[in-house]
Amino acid sequence: MVAEVNPAMRVRFSTSNPRDMTDAVLYSMAKYENICKYIHLPVQSGNSRVLEKMNRGYSREDYITRIESIKRILPDCGISTDIIAGFCSETEEEHQDTISLMEQTIYDFAFMFVYSERPGTFAERKFTDNVLPEVKTRRLNEIVALQQKHSAIRTNQSIGKTFKVLIEGVSKKSDEMLMGRNSQNTVVVFPKNNHKPGEYVNVKVNKCTSTTLIGEVV
Repeated sequence: MVAEVNPAMRVRFSTSNPRDMTDAVLYSMAKYENICKYIHLPVQSGNSRVLEKMNRGYSREDYITRIESIKRILPDCGISTDIIAGFCSETEEEHQDTISLMEQTIYDFAFMFVYSERPGTFAERKFTDNVLPEVKTRRLNEIVALQQKHSAIRTNQSIGKTFKVLIEGVSKKSDEMLMGRNSQNTVVVFPKNNHKPGEYVNVKVNKCTSTTLIGEVV
């Protein structure tokens, strides 16, 4: 219904709990061109025991099944996530489960944090924050390094492709360049010429960084 309000208006999900990202939702996303082919699907941990302790409502296997459905129904979909390193009682083996899930999924990008207590939450009331700070930091650094590698893989796969980009404004690095995002929520930078924010343009990508696509309007 939202997609049909205005075919020229982009619709983008912000965050989806894996339990809500059903096949029916995915088929609706595939049906409408103006629903962005991008899903932010927080996993938090790749280990089922930790997920249960977090009260996430899904297991590692459930999450992987959702990722497989996304890739089957929306093969060009961008996927991002949230990851917490060092949740209460997380073992080294459980941390490695998060690493292996990342390797299996290859996220476009991720928001990554060490666990810290938030007053009033269930975890703060019921669990002891017992993973050493230096261990949390080391685990987070491993996660960040792996994600940087994966982000570079994903952007390099876009070289030579042409994307429909919604212009958002002037590039942070040059007044002669504009920036916008493609359907997969990746930032695309290109020469300004006579284009303006709010317009759609087709941009062919000819190079990239680990997070940004760089090209020209075609």
